[in-house]
Amino acid sequence: MNSVVVSLVFALVLLASLLVRFWLATRQIRHVDRHRASVPAAYRDQVTLEAHQKAADYTIAKLRLQLLSEAVGTAVLLGWTLLGGLDLLNVWLRDLIAPRWGAMPYELALFGSFMLVSGALDLPFELWRIFRLEESFGFNKVTLRLFIGDTLKQTALLAVLGLPILALVLWIMRSTGPLWWLWAWGAWTAFQLFVQWIAPTVIAPLFNKFEPLKDEAVAQRVTALMQRCGFTARGCFVMDGSRRSAHSNAYFTGFGGNKRVVFFDTLLARLSGEQLEAVLAHELGHFKHRHVLKRTLAMVGISLAGLALLGWLAQQGGFYLGLGVTPNLDAPNAALALLLFMMASPAFMFFISPLMAQLSRKDEFEADRYAARMASAPELVQALLKLYESNASTLTPDPLYVRFYYSHPPASERIAALQAAGALAAQGAAA
Repeated sequence: MNSVVVSLVFALVLLASLLVRFWLATRQIRHVDRHRASVPAAYRDQVTLEAHQKAADYTIAKLRLQLLSEAVGTAVLLGWTLLGGLDLLNVWLRDLIAPRWGAMPYELALFGSFMLVSGALDLPFELWRIFRLEESFGFNKVTLRLFIGDTLKQTALLAVLGLPILALVLWIMRSTGPLWWLWAWGAWTAFQLFVQWIAPTVIAPLFNKFEPLKDEAVAQRVTALMQRCGFTARGCFVMDGSRRSAHSNAYFTGFGGNKRVVFFDTLLARLSGEQLEAVLAHELGHFKHRHVLKRTLAMVGISLAGLALLGWLAQQGGFYLGLGVTPNLDAPNAALALLLFMMASPAFMFFISPLMAQLSRKDEFEADRYAARMASAPELVQALLKLYESNASTLTPDPLYVRFYYSHPPASERIAALQAAGALAAQGAAA
């Protein structure tokens, strides 16, 4: 593998992805700003001009911060790779740690140092997003003390859960021969499933309080709906989302016998019982059509393909040299290979994101059709409009930006599809 070709291809793909991101973001900004002056005719009875303009301003502000973050992120990535930042860090830690404590401590220190430096570089953008952008639009409820506490908890979790699986994967890469990537894939898949299993009862309660749903009327609706849908869960819970944000949401978490329904307290405050039922029916639609399982299997397949590719790249000197790192001669290169792959692959994966977004939107339409049959399409429409308003989601996104990024259909398409599905459901009930 020619290192010059690797450097050139990486630089071109990175530049192309950055230019496309900037082009799409500026299109979105112009499109949203152009439609800021008036609420679309279809929503004028439900959405105020003030709320519409707030959503436009919020969307534009987020995009401008995103543009700056992506520009800085690209420069930092070039610094880590082609400009030699990772190579300098690697040589320093290798010479400092490997002769005295061995290969594994050196590789874990390399990974840990990279994560700490990357986190520190991202911190100013995260602080600005939370304490300036979200605060200025009335969404932020996070205090500095809570932010520091969350950061410390996340770091501790990363160490407790991440270091053991990382050490195992690094050991597999060095010890199991040419097919190490297959064994590493099995270990990684098992780890991901384990984390999903413990997340509802072990990880999530570290950050939020979860209480059983106390509203009897809503609880009866939820129970009746789940019985109609043939769905079982280990309870319905209310999460104190208002502790951190004024945004609203609802979700399912866990799998197998560990599934649970979670409502943000902000959502319960905004939606009626009928609307909550419709939102829940949509989420149940994802399980009915096995969307969660399909996405999990897709990610498992992608991780297998990625590790297989890394298994080949890790044996190519040009892979390291082309990305600005001189491979070790007297120390293992497993950590270097993993880090370089993690840094380089997002630029290439960016260009398949429209396909992933399209598949996600297809699933959302399917879940909406299910909700229209099992609950009420008009109530789901009203719930969505309230959520668009309360979350300051723009009703007038750029169509091309939607096709590239949106995991959910835009309001105009989603509501039109729901109205059609509701009409079909009503006809079926009448027949």
